[in-house]
Amino acid sequence: MAGILGCLGVILGATGKHALEGKVDEELSSGFETGLRYHQTHGVALLAVTLFSLCLPSSRRQKYLIISGWLIFLGIVVFSGSLYLMAFTGILDFGKLTPVGGILLILGWLSLALVGFFEPKPEANSP
Repeated sequence: MAGILGCLGVILGATGKHALEGKVDEELSSGFETGLRYHQTHGVALLAVTLFSLCLPSSRRQKYLIISGWLIFLGIVVFSGSLYLMAFTGILDFGKLTPVGGILLILGWLSLALVGFFEPKPEANSP
């Protein structure tokens, strides 16, 4: 998912720059840029969450990392997606979804914060 989101971030950034330039008002263009910035930043965060989850044995930590990853993924889709849709279509009603995406991103970060509260299970062979 992180790789696909990264790829889409580059494609949408280039497409938006050329397709929207001079065709939408400053507010929609600014919204598009905000969506792109959040998309790309959280795409990198999703990659980190994915890598951390692969390094941990099956545990409560891994569970919260997986939950965090899904929340961040959905947050990117809803938050950035709604801003992209507004910029490309001019339909401002998509803006009603933007705060929902923001809440999903916040929950993703909070779920990631919970990971630090759980001690890893001791190894069976440890002294």
